[in-house]
Amino acid sequence: MKVPEKMLARLYGAEDSGRQKRRYRDLLREYAGSFEKPQPALYVSSPGRTELGGNHTDHNNGRVLCASVSRDTVALCGPRSDNRAKLRTSALPGLFDVDLGDLQPRPEERETSHALIRGVAAGFREEGFAIGGFSAIIHSEVGIGSGLSSSASFEVLLGGILSALYNDGRVDPLAVATIARRAENEYFGKPCGLMDQAAAALGGVLALDFEEEDTPAVVRVPADFARSEYVLAVVHTGAGHEGLTDAYAAIPAEMRAAAALFGQKTLRGVSERAFRARLPEVRRRAGDRAALRALHFFAENQRVGLMAEALAAGRFDDHVRLVAASGASSAGLLQNTVPPGGSGRSQPAALALALSNEFLARAGRGACRIHGGGFAGTVQAYVHRDDFRAYSRLLTPLFGKGSVEPLRIRAEGVTPVA
Repeated sequence: MKVPEKMLARLYGAEDSGRQKRRYRDLLREYAGSFEKPQPALYVSSPGRTELGGNHTDHNNGRVLCASVSRDTVALCGPRSDNRAKLRTSALPGLFDVDLGDLQPRPEERETSHALIRGVAAGFREEGFAIGGFSAIIHSEVGIGSGLSSSASFEVLLGGILSALYNDGRVDPLAVATIARRAENEYFGKPCGLMDQAAAALGGVLALDFEEEDTPAVVRVPADFARSEYVLAVVHTGAGHEGLTDAYAAIPAEMRAAAALFGQKTLRGVSERAFRARLPEVRRRAGDRAALRALHFFAENQRVGLMAEALAAGRFDDHVRLVAASGASSAGLLQNTVPPGGSGRSQPAALALALSNEFLARAGRGACRIHGGGFAGTVQAYVHRDDFRAYSRLLTPLFGKGSVEPLRIRAEGVTPVA
């Protein structure tokens, strides 16, 4: 089976295509040795994502700005005749074996990969798409806890496999994203919006408007990050998201509690002017933190449109200034830079942000913000190319080798690699 070199260059850049070719060949060797009589196989790639703007807005019918990145999850997969999904993944040990004839949620599988496999297959069947068994060897460079949404990358990959093997690759990417999100919500048991899955499924730089939650308006933003003077990077702080489900769930819940005071399900339906006029009542009935998080939503939702306009017009300095404002809002209003509870001894994301802000202030250029769900995980930074080596030298001793990672935006969402 030939590794498609031209496609590798498109997905990963010419500078990384040689390493990726070896990675794909390793998958082929492992696939051939892992399954009895393996069927003809196909490579499928699903990217990670970076959130560029709209921190915790999607779950309240808001706007987000996001992009797919070259870090991805790749499967070498083939059909099976026994209606079972059997796969091995580099992220977790053992063989995952799921009977696709039984697609009811299982409480004992919550927060496991089994739940996601079963949930994505169930979603395909519910939407009228064909499903069937498959074997797969999966390798992910979207690390768990990396802040690049390893879960969405994996879920969307499963949808890409079923689309390619049993639906001639014709399942609309947004349908794949919606199914993947539902699997994470209902089978895995984690509340989340649709941004992560949409970014992985659709690819490129996207402005998404979730006013209609399951059918968001999608605008592709013609942004060329490679031509800017800045390196877009993430800092992996080494802290995972374990034990933070309640903290993540509290953010949309508190925003919706504030919206309910105005007879609305989400803050998208609430006028900011009316909200501010009734702020004493909001404080009394929903609490101060809910009020602050609502104020973040109003500002961040408006900021997303300004960010997209700046990127599309090539006004990168304007975009970076908006990133700085987004970071300040997440830290001060949304309050998702420090994990709740505990002794307070472990606050790596807050430390990374503080040091980044100091460095960028001295440089007089650049910006940083919490990335994704927050509380732990990663920090996103825009660092001028001339400053990047010094920035990396500052943070690497604290968070480890490879912790400061430049990102490459890729144009493709989930796709067969052929």
